[in-house]
Amino acid sequence: MLQGSANFVGRQHELCLLREKLQQPSVVTISAVSGMGGVGKTELATQYVRQHEADYPGGICWLNARESDLAAEILQFALFNMNLEVPQELGGRKLNPEQQVEWFWQNWRPTEGLVLIVLDDVTSWKSCRKLLPKSNRFRILMTTRLRRIDTNFVEISLDVLSAEDALIFLTKVLGEQDQRVKQESRVAESLCAWLGYLPLGLELVGRYLVEDPDLSLAEMLHHLKAQQLRDEAINPEEEQLQDTEMTAKRGVKAAFELSWRELNQKTQYVGELLSLFAPDVILWEWVEFTSKSLNWVEADVKEAKKQLYKLHLIQRLAERDSGYKIHPLIREFLKVKQAASKQADELKRAFAEIFIAIAQKIPDLPIRRDIESVKDAIPHLTEVAQNLTDAVSDENLIWAFVGLGRFYSGQGLYALAQPWGEQCVLVVRCSLEKKHPYYAICLNNLGNIYYFQKRYQDAEPLYEEALAITAEVLGEEHPDLATYLNNLGNLYTAQERYQDAEQRYMLAVELTRKIQGEEHPDLATYLNNLGKVYFLQKRYQDAEPLYEEALAIT
Repeated sequence: MLQGSANFVGRQHELCLLREKLQQPSVVTISAVSGMGGVGKTELATQYVRQHEADYPGGICWLNARESDLAAEILQFALFNMNLEVPQELGGRKLNPEQQVEWFWQNWRPTEGLVLIVLDDVTSWKSCRKLLPKSNRFRILMTTRLRRIDTNFVEISLDVLSAEDALIFLTKVLGEQDQRVKQESRVAESLCAWLGYLPLGLELVGRYLVEDPDLSLAEMLHHLKAQQLRDEAINPEEEQLQDTEMTAKRGVKAAFELSWRELNQKTQYVGELLSLFAPDVILWEWVEFTSKSLNWVEADVKEAKKQLYKLHLIQRLAERDSGYKIHPLIREFLKVKQAASKQADELKRAFAEIFIAIAQKIPDLPIRRDIESVKDAIPHLTEVAQNLTDAVSDENLIWAFVGLGRFYSGQGLYALAQPWGEQCVLVVRCSLEKKHPYYAICLNNLGNIYYFQKRYQDAEPLYEEALAITAEVLGEEHPDLATYLNNLGNLYTAQERYQDAEQRYMLAVELTRKIQGEEHPDLATYLNNLGKVYFLQKRYQDAEPLYEEALAIT
C-alpha cells in the first residue's frame, strides 16, 4: 500500500462521501473514484485508507488493476500478506484461477470485521467483476479513468483543485521556508492556472522548484510556456520518480499517454483536431462541421466523442448544450500528437475554414444578436488569426482579422479591435502584393478603427492609400471607391473640414448612382452624410432634399 502525500490538500467533501457510501450496512458496496490522469484518484484512495483504517478491522487489500494479472496478484497477496497457500485443487477437482480467488475470499483472515479492497486504476470492469468477493463484509473502492464504469456503482468524479487549494498545495510542496509563492503571488496564480490546477502538475513543478531555490516562479512559467509538455519539470523520467515518496510514478505526459493508448485511431484523429481549438468552450457542432469537410464518417465522430468523454479527456459543460472543454494540459498533450500527425496540415485547413466561414457572416455593423451568435467562436477565430494563417488560402487571408475587428468594433471596443486591424495590414503586406485589393480593405478597416478613436491624423493616410490602390487595381468605377470616399468624408466632417468632406461625399454619391442605381442603400447613406455637412454649415435648403431622398430610398 502507498504511503500517501504529506502535502495533501482539500478533498474533504470527497473523503466524507466515500466513508458514507462504503459504510452502508448489509451490502457489498462498490464505490468508484473517477477522473482524468493526474487528478489525484490514487492519492484520494490512499488518504481514505490512512484516515479510516480503523473502520476495517478485517483488513485492507490494495491491488493494482492496470498492469497486472489481477487473479495472480490476489493469489500473491494471499501468500505473502496472509501466509495463506491457496489450494490448486479441491475434492479431486482442479481449481482454475477464478475459483482459487473465490476460495481465498471465502477463507479471508481474520474471519470477522469489515474488509476494504482497493482496486487501483481499473481499465475494464469486465476483467475485474468475476474476481471480487460476494460476501457483504467486503467493501470495494476502485479508482479509474473511466467515467460511469458501471451505472450500479456510486461514482465520485474527481475534478482538479480549486484555485485557492492549488496555491496552498504548491506552497506546501515548496515548504514553509520558501517565500516564492508569497513574493510572486500573481505569478504563482498564473502558474497554477497554466497547470490547470492539476495536482500531478503542481507537485512535479513544486519538486522541481525545490531542487533549484534560485529559480523564480516567473522563470518557471516562462520555461513551461516555451517547452510545453517537453519541459523536464512536468515530464521527468519515470526512474527519477521511483526514488521519491510521490504517489504518482509518472510525469504528466506519461500519465496522459495511458489514456491515449486506449483510444482507437479514428478517435485519436478527433483528439488531434480538438487540440486546434482555443482553451475555451467548444461547441460539438464545430467538430461535426469540420469532420464533414474532412470526409470523416459521422458514426466514427460520435463514437469518438463517447470515448473521449468516457476517459475524461473532454468535459461536458452542464450549462451549455453540446458545450465541451478540454483541460489545458490535455490540450497541450493533444497538440504534441497533432504536430506529429501525417494529417496535421489537412486538420488545420479544415479547422480554419470553419471559423473563416463564421467570420465572413459577421456584418460590418453587428447588432447585439450578431454578437451573441458568434461570441463563443471568437476565441477559436483568434487561434486561426494568431497561429494558423499558413493554413488559410490567399482569398480568405484577411477574414479572421476582419471578423475579429468587426466583433470588437461593433461593441465599441476599439482598443481590442486595433491589434487585429494592424496585424491584418502586416500579414497581407507580407503575404500578398502591396497593391492587392485586400491590402486596401485592411488599410480602410484600420483607418476606421483609428477614426472611431479620434486618431484622425493616423486614419487619413490609410484611407487615402486604400482609395489610390483600389482606383489603380480595380478601376475608377468600383463600389469600394465610394466606400473609401465616404469614409474620408466622415473624417473631414469630424475635423470640420466641410469643403473637403463635401467633395468626397459628392463623388461617392455620383459614383454610386452610376454603378449601383438610384435605389441602393449605400446611396441613402452617402446622401444622408452629404446632407449632414450642409446641415452643420446651416445650409438647410441644400440639406433638406438630400435627407428626403435618403429617407425615400431607405
